[in-house]
Amino acid sequence: MTLVEQDGRPHGPSRGDRSVVDWSAAAQIAGRLARPGPQASRAELADLVEGLRTAAGKAVPHVLDVTRMTPVAGTPETLGTVHVVDRPRWARANTEIMASLTTGVTEALVGESGRVPQATALVGAAQVGSVLAVLSSRVLGQFDPYSGQAAAGAGPGRLVLVAPNVLQVERALDLRPADFRLWVCLHEQTHALQFAAAPWLADHLRTRAGDLLTELSASSRRLAEARLRDKLVAVGRAVLHAVRGEGTTLLDGLLTPEEQDRLADVTAVMALLEGHADVAMDAVGPRTVRTVRSIRRKFDARRDGEGSSGLDVVLRRLLGMDAKIAQYRDGAAFVRAVEKDVGRDGFNAVWASPENLPTAREIADARAWVRRVHG
Repeated sequence: MTLVEQDGRPHGPSRGDRSVVDWSAAAQIAGRLARPGPQASRAELADLVEGLRTAAGKAVPHVLDVTRMTPVAGTPETLGTVHVVDRPRWARANTEIMASLTTGVTEALVGESGRVPQATALVGAAQVGSVLAVLSSRVLGQFDPYSGQAAAGAGPGRLVLVAPNVLQVERALDLRPADFRLWVCLHEQTHALQFAAAPWLADHLRTRAGDLLTELSASSRRLAEARLRDKLVAVGRAVLHAVRGEGTTLLDGLLTPEEQDRLADVTAVMALLEGHADVAMDAVGPRTVRTVRSIRRKFDARRDGEGSSGLDVVLRRLLGMDAKIAQYRDGAAFVRAVEKDVGRDGFNAVWASPENLPTAREIADARAWVRRVHG
């Protein structure tokens, strides 16, 4: 299964960046460790790739209709280029995104004049590459506003669809392929529209995430300089909290209260984006996706870990997958509550400016957001 090359390929970042991670090596490691996915004939693969590209195109007018949003520049057809990829290519492409989002982290760790030893950069590459390889089997699609042309300000971004994962889920849940592929694309094209309707959003998220990562890097530096016993206690406590479900991710056990607050605000924006996309993908109704209710029921059961092994549950917590699932639900509840109060057009005020984005407290209290934004 290979990338459809019509719009170009997502590649990993080039070697030679001054960074705590050798991103070129991370891309190679991620690509090598990613599992290939389910077996399929050449004809099945061709049908899958074409079906996903067709679904991505069909999803755009439905998303525009149900969200009542409009791209600020260009035409609806330019929400983003579409790439259908296998797992290794998804993993490699995400090293490019991570490299873009971690600019400035090196200075926080070693200072402006410091140097990162090659061995350190390779250890970072091994860690990042290994995690991306695991995640590559769990992601159905992703809209990337940061890499390639989008990063240079020359395009809206790219939609990446992970073909083997779509095939695996539709087989495992016994879903109607055309319906499921369109349903997935409705979610991802909603993300594309979010960034097209709010062109400030990508830079806002990059800045907030970059500031947080810089702070976390400083904390990591302090941890690295601590005594071995203190390191083991801190990391062990973090792992224990994550496995028990007492924190949303492994990071929760390592953050200061101030860092937790900043992370909560970034997470609130991600909850908004994911919840809004989830609401949109269901709002089209059975006229567009005939089996949408059945898909949602089966998919939610899968998200809840039905049939998962104990190891898989632990892995999901350590990698933050349970936190991601909570984002979908919390964000969707916020969107529905706001729309019930002020309607869909009233909800769309959220895309007007960074000041209109919900805080962590408002995600859990939609009326507070309505009072602040609408008076």
